Amino acid sequence: MVFAHLVHSQLDPLLEFLCSLPGPTGKPALEFVMTEWMSRQHLFYGQYEGKVSTVALCKLLQHGLNTDDKRLQDIVVKGEEIYSPDDGIRTRSKSAKNPERWTNIPLLVKIFKLIINELSTVVEANASRANAADWSQDSSGMWEDNEAAEGEDDDDEDEGLAGQLLSDLIASNKYDDDYYEDDEEDDPDALKDPIYLIDLQAYLTDFLTQFAQQPCYSMFSGHLNNTERQTLQSIGL
Repeated sequence: MVFAHLVHSQLDPLLEFLCSLPGPTGKPALEFVMTEWMSRQHLFYGQYEGKVSTVALCKLLQHGLNTDDKRLQDIVVKGEEIYSPDDGIRTRSKSAKNPERWTNIPLLVKIFKLIINELSTVVEANASRANAADWSQDSSGMWEDNEAAEGEDDDDEDEGLAGQLLSDLIASNKYDDDYYEDDEEDDPDALKDPIYLIDLQAYLTDFLTQFAQQPCYSMFSGHLNNTERQTLQSIGL
């Protein structure tokens, strides 16, 4: 998260520093940091952390293209895992004999794919929240009707059961995602950060729509899988 925050405030100094610092393999630390970030992007959770990291990815992609930054363009990272039709279920013994195999793709292409994945995640989370809210309203109305029809002696019991059922549903559903965990509510710095107020679905939709108009878009889109293409199609791309 430290590097993601620095992308927002000190991108150029950050790149200069990481390029001047050797990484564990002897190559510039920039390659190591970017490789680790790409592999861990899916581990960021919570509304604030997710927005900080995702918007930082957009800034990195935009910077890499607008400035023709070879430091970013020359980095290659893991793309997608390669599966064989004969692999079947991966067991520990199979993994030992046949290690995981991955495609290799340019860093900026990987960032593009991660941005699409983040859009898919936030769209699903928003849809789940909306569905849960609609169900809550419908259920409240249903139980109110039942209470009116039944005797006063059963009111408290039915009301408690309704609340319990709704509470259990929300607890088990969790909106299908940890994206909206309010783990930052007690952090005043997070609440004051303008990034916290970003509508991420609208932001990513706008970013990808503009990116699709760039001359290099056809090269990037050639690396997409079917799921990623469907996500873009859902926003008209």
